[in-house]
Amino acid sequence: MLRLGKREFEAHEPVIMAIVNRTPDSFYDQGATFRDEPALARVEQAVADGAAIIDIGGVKAGPGEEVSAEEEARRTVGFVAEVRRRFPDVVISVDTWRAEVGEAVCEAGADLLNDAWGGVDPRLAEVAARYDVGLVCTHAGGVEPRTRPHRVTYDDVMADILRVTLGLAERAVELGVRRDAILIDPGHDFGKNTRHSLEATRRLGEMTDSGWPVLVSLSNKDFVGETLDKPVKERVLGTLATTAVSAWLGAQVYRVHEVAETRQVLEMVAAIAGHRPPAVARRGLA
Repeated sequence: MLRLGKREFEAHEPVIMAIVNRTPDSFYDQGATFRDEPALARVEQAVADGAAIIDIGGVKAGPGEEVSAEEEARRTVGFVAEVRRRFPDVVISVDTWRAEVGEAVCEAGADLLNDAWGGVDPRLAEVAARYDVGLVCTHAGGVEPRTRPHRVTYDDVMADILRVTLGLAERAVELGVRRDAILIDPGHDFGKNTRHSLEATRRLGEMTDSGWPVLVSLSNKDFVGETLDKPVKERVLGTLATTAVSAWLGAQVYRVHEVAETRQVLEMVAAIAGHRPPAVARRGLA
C-alpha cells in the first residue's frame, strides 16, 4: 500500500503524476505553464484525464539561468496553496532538492517531496519526516543539481542505482518518514548516458523486486530522443513504449506530460497482466 496525502494506492495500481512546470524555460513546454491561469488549467485537465498526483516544479532540471531558493519558492508556494484549495483530494508533489523550499511547500499543503537530485541536501528527508509527507528517493549519479553528466561510467549501473536509492529510502525511514510514503526512482538521464538509461529500464524488475514502489520519470527525455533520433516534440511514441515496458516490469508511478495517452497504455498493460478487466467484453459473446 502506498499512502500519499488523502490517497491510498494498492500494490498493482498504476499512478499517473502529471508534470506542471512553473518555469519560463522548461525543456518541453517552453514556459507554457509559468503563469498561474495556464498552470491551473493544466492541473484541471490532468486531473480530468486521470492524474492522481500533480508534480509542481519551480526550477528547470537542465542548465540555465540561476534560480535562487527564494525565487523557486515564489514560483511554487502560492501555487501549491491554490491547487490545494481547488483540488483538495489530489496528491500534490513538489520537485525540489532544497530543504528550505520543501519546508515552505509543505506548509502550503504539499503531500510529497520529489527529490530528483539524489539527496544532495540531506535535510530534505528531515523535512519530509517533520511534516509527515512522502519522499521520492532518486539516483542521480552524484552529479550537482542542474548539471549534465560527462563521460560518466559505472561498473554496474543498476547495482549503483539500488545502492543509492535503497540507502536513501532506509535513511528516510530512520529519520521518521513513513515507509508507505517512500518511492524510489532510477533517475533516467540524471547522471547517466542513453545506454545507462536503457539498461536501467531493461533491468527495472530488480528495483521493483526490492519491495519499494518505483517511480519512473521517462517523459520525452533525451535517452528516448537519442535512441530514436527524435527532437523533443517527437518523443511521445518512444516514451509510451518505454512506459509499457516499465509497467510490465512493475513500476507504479509515472511522471508524465501526456496524461491521457499514458493512462491508456497503463490500463492496457494492467489488463494484459490480469490486474484489471477489459472496460468492455462483448466480442464473441453476442
